[in-house]
Amino acid sequence: MSSAKRLFVLRHAKSSWDNPGLDDHERPLAPRGRRALEVMSSHIAAGDIAPQLVLCSTSRRTRETLEGIGVGGEHLIEPALYSATCEELLARLRELPEGVSSAMLIGHNPTMQMIVLRLTNRDGTGVVDPRRDAIKRKFPTGALATLSFDCAWSDLASGRARLEEFVTPKGFSAALEAV
Repeated sequence: MSSAKRLFVLRHAKSSWDNPGLDDHERPLAPRGRRALEVMSSHIAAGDIAPQLVLCSTSRRTRETLEGIGVGGEHLIEPALYSATCEELLARLRELPEGVSSAMLIGHNPTMQMIVLRLTNRDGTGVVDPRRDAIKRKFPTGALATLSFDCAWSDLASGRARLEEFVTPKGFSAALEAV
């Protein structure tokens, strides 16, 4: 049996629509997104979230999000993540080396929302998880889901992960105020 692994799924911070003629791939973060990065970064540091590997889309807003949260580890900026489907993203995760115990994905919706829901799918258990229900409703910009699982990356499949935490920029702020 493999040792426990963690996957952090982060949707990029709020992007700017100030220049409607700008290619989607090149849209930067909005001022609101930059402010959210400050609380996101504090939450990540306070929670000792330190992925060994970060997989990030090539879009400007995802790269700016990665830069703003300031996590270490190896950073891989991958073009395929920009338009990846849930199935393609799952295939990419299955390729991760077994020695990687924690990874972070930084990408776009609807794929970020879909991968979390798929990996944490517990159909038939009858257990209600208000955090998972919140993800079903919305996975807003800047949202972070923390998943854990006890299988090899190559065996990652629907329902294999547990949802440990789901926070949004508003939740980050509330958590920091409680400290």
